[in-house]
Amino acid sequence: MLEKLKQIEVHYIDLEQQLALPEVYTDPARVAKIAKEQKEMAPVIEHYRKYRSVEHTMEEAKELLSGGNLDPDFKEMVQEELGEAKKKMDILREELKILLLPRDPNDEKNVIVEIRGGAGGEEAALFANSLYRMYSMYAERNRWHGEVLSLNETELGGAKEISFLIEGNGAYSRLKFESGVHRVQRVPDTESGGRVHTSTVTVAVLPEAEDVELEINPTDLQIDTFRASGAGGQHVNKTESAIRITHLPTGLVVECQDERSQHKNREKAMKVLRSKLLEAEREKQASAIAAERKSQVGTGMRNERIRTYNFPQGRVTDHRIGLTLYKIDAIMDGDLDDLIDALVTADQAEKLSTGGDTDGE
Repeated sequence: MLEKLKQIEVHYIDLEQQLALPEVYTDPARVAKIAKEQKEMAPVIEHYRKYRSVEHTMEEAKELLSGGNLDPDFKEMVQEELGEAKKKMDILREELKILLLPRDPNDEKNVIVEIRGGAGGEEAALFANSLYRMYSMYAERNRWHGEVLSLNETELGGAKEISFLIEGNGAYSRLKFESGVHRVQRVPDTESGGRVHTSTVTVAVLPEAEDVELEINPTDLQIDTFRASGAGGQHVNKTESAIRITHLPTGLVVECQDERSQHKNREKAMKVLRSKLLEAEREKQASAIAAERKSQVGTGMRNERIRTYNFPQGRVTDHRIGLTLYKIDAIMDGDLDDLIDALVTADQAEKLSTGGDTDGE
């Protein structure tokens, strides 16, 4: 691991030197590329330099102790310093192992989140809307921008399905663990007898595709226009501004009817289609190794119940990692960091145990 870190630092210094060259700093595109690479490497370099500093402190302490003839009080102080340095080194070593794990190339991307009501009818649709609110509030906490792409509402204010974009640095790295089946247990407002109902909602989280990643042949697309539908009143559009795009080779269909402008709806629908096609390609590649993974953390398997929201007991349980938190109101208001941090930690632990070969000093 330390040899690998030395090589990374040499490359980091080389990048710093490149930025000082006239032919580089006069080329904005090259400067941006180097700056991006430096930013990605910075946490590793910072930890490695701290590690070396602590290592130097340890060596000095050992040298003092090996010299003998030390004042007892001073000797005790040096021994304490050595003990503290050992603890710091152990912590830094573990943090460096995590930082050296292969990074998900999609982690910094924006995400498209799709939520659909499952079993439970109207109650499932109402909870789908609650989850949309939860993710929207989480996005606000992170100063990310959210934008609805498509919404199919029910008469009671639920969402049969809703698709929305969240734009923000690291959005996918935090939300990718939300894919799967979310179960809710609560007493519906329409239930007069106070019985607890169980409903399910599915969540899919897709990294937003970039134009350069995927070529779509225009002849492969069938584009239809139709009138936007909704719960009534102001939601109904009198013009054919809604867009339905069918990707003929795969049969994938996407719709967008949120905007009044046909052009904007088409633009948004293409964004969703591009991301879905990219995700399908990614899942095809990942299916070969998916069976080897013991944990469902981060796999995005849609057919697995990943979490239960039990309102009468005020608890939320993530079944993948066996974590239960008794703060359902805070979670539904977007306080997801405790859940997501635990999922990130579990994912990192699994990667370390299944072969991120960062050891070997």
